[in-house]
Amino acid sequence: MPTQGSPISSNLAEKSRSSLRSRVISAAVLAPIVLLAVYFGGVAFFLMIAIAVLLMAYEWCRLTCSEAWGWDMLLMAITGLCAISLVQFPVLVADRPVGPLAAAFAIIGIGMIAAFIRGVWMRQDLLWRLSGVPYVTVGAVALVWLRQFEPAGLMLVLWVLVIVWSMDIGAYFFGRAIGGPRLAPRVSPNKTWAGMIGGMLCAGLCGGALGFAANFGAAGQLILMSGLIGGWSQLGDLAESAVKRYFGVKDMSNLIPGHGGILDRVDGLLFGAPAILLLAVILFE
Repeated sequence: MPTQGSPISSNLAEKSRSSLRSRVISAAVLAPIVLLAVYFGGVAFFLMIAIAVLLMAYEWCRLTCSEAWGWDMLLMAITGLCAISLVQFPVLVADRPVGPLAAAFAIIGIGMIAAFIRGVWMRQDLLWRLSGVPYVTVGAVALVWLRQFEPAGLMLVLWVLVIVWSMDIGAYFFGRAIGGPRLAPRVSPNKTWAGMIGGMLCAGLCGGALGFAANFGAAGQLILMSGLIGGWSQLGDLAESAVKRYFGVKDMSNLIPGHGGILDRVDGLLFGAPAILLLAVILFE
């Protein structure tokens, strides 16, 4: 066991500091880009999501399929780009907000059918091909649709970001401070029930405050909804952890220094955004 001051201990400490520096630098570079794209919306936000779709398709196929660059990635990328385009440019489908959304999900359904046929034809990776299409595309469609939903689009996207981020931060600090029983030891040994509950509390308070400021509803209802959506987003984290554990990898890729891949950063968002979309359709349509 390494002792304090030993070469092994020093190397571990140096690696930890180096990883932290990489995380901070990556966050400092990417966070302003993401927030500016969210703020300006329109083509800027659409292009950011389109790039994310391409990178997520690459990461998913790189891990789960026989090749990263191939027909499977092309299928996911085309499905995702077509779906978000129908939402971004609703004149192609209908004027009402739900029309483009229905068309986008129809495209996703067609993509899943194509993925199923390819999986049966290739006689391998059927589950991963079939699940990869909605996993990569549904969250992207939800984010583009939410940002397009005027006049509340900006606040809706900020709402889901605040919920997911506060859930992650709260879960980390409550889990470290309290510890206790593990949430899913076989999937993600570091996650605890204390972290889950603490994260939901943070998501409820932060998301509820933003939602109330945006006049989305009553404070109590928004706190409850934000907390529940935060807990739901944590399932996205666990789902991806299960996939990574199955394939024996720590990260989906190394595209973001110190953070892993795009999917490692947006796993909760891919679950949280569709939940906010559903609420928006119910509340505002």
